[in-house]
Amino acid sequence: MSPNSSPNKPQAKPAPTCVPNELLLYCRPGFENDLGAELQAKIGVPNAGAAGHVEAEPGAGHVRWVMADMQPANELHRELPLAALVFARQSLVAMPPLVGLSRDDRLTPIIAQVVASGWSFESLWQETPDSNDAKALAGLMKALQRPLESTLRKRGALRRKAGGRRLHLFWTAGDGVQLGMSFPGNRSESPGGIRRLRFPHDAPSRSTLKLEEAWHVFIPRDEWETRLHAGMQAADLGAAPGGWSYQLVRQGMYVYAIDNGPMGRELMATGQVEHLREDGFTWQPPQRLDWLVCDIVDKPMRVIDMVERWLLKRWCHEAVFNLKLPMKQRWAEVSRCLERLETRLAGAGIAARIACKQLYHDREEVTVHVRLP
Repeated sequence: MSPNSSPNKPQAKPAPTCVPNELLLYCRPGFENDLGAELQAKIGVPNAGAAGHVEAEPGAGHVRWVMADMQPANELHRELPLAALVFARQSLVAMPPLVGLSRDDRLTPIIAQVVASGWSFESLWQETPDSNDAKALAGLMKALQRPLESTLRKRGALRRKAGGRRLHLFWTAGDGVQLGMSFPGNRSESPGGIRRLRFPHDAPSRSTLKLEEAWHVFIPRDEWETRLHAGMQAADLGAAPGGWSYQLVRQGMYVYAIDNGPMGRELMATGQVEHLREDGFTWQPPQRLDWLVCDIVDKPMRVIDMVERWLLKRWCHEAVFNLKLPMKQRWAEVSRCLERLETRLAGAGIAARIACKQLYHDREEVTVHVRLP
């Protein structure tokens, strides 16, 4: 013992030897370049304190933002909330990937990196990209879960109170994993960033899950009783066969279903749907409605033009609609549409809340939510 030390004096915590210098973001496979373009646009390279670069492989289901000069990524993570990212499902502060792990001992390098980071956590999640190939890693993750938790507890890295932080092990291969951490309020609370929903057996189409997921993403659960309830009125443009109308009816709303196509018989039997065989782009409501929803397959800017008219004339209070994306330059198209909508509403003195997300149940599209004051 040093002559200046005392057994009762707290010892200084050793400085971390592994700096979490990356952002690790999960996304839908095939949209890595779009998320990368979004990151570069929103981080604003070059940007003091956020200089870095994108690492993305086509089809990988994730994107890495690597900070320059091994700078910690925590501040950037706070400044770039997950809710503000269109193409990201999950956002983590991450450490450099571990590759070439030995099949005989995967635990030692993982534990060593966690301890070297100096962070502690309340829980441990193991995840993979959203791909069929990654499903083969389920057995490995199950076998490692208890040994990892036990060893991390012994090393003080897993404990009951750690600020709600969660440790994520993102496996990309049997010998490759990246360790990340998430924080309450700036993460998805669903494994893999995917909200799993059960398809209702009586729904007219699987598209019904898009609107249900949108409500989970854009509306806090404790506000559903005041913003989604019986007695409200809604319009569903491009409604047939009724997947989105089904969700509105399930909340007790009366629905104007606008489409030249046929609607589901069971849905029409509820008495809560008025089917009008008209053009969704030109139809006008008889009075102000509570909700507008729209899943029309058309050019994104044409949909924006239509929704813009509804909002400027205040024909609805809230709206959820999808934008079908082109094959290339998808972030550029989303950005152009959202900027146009924001500019037109602001120019009319309407301080609307606008959010946009590529949902799990979306395909080549994104979902937009607008709420008027």
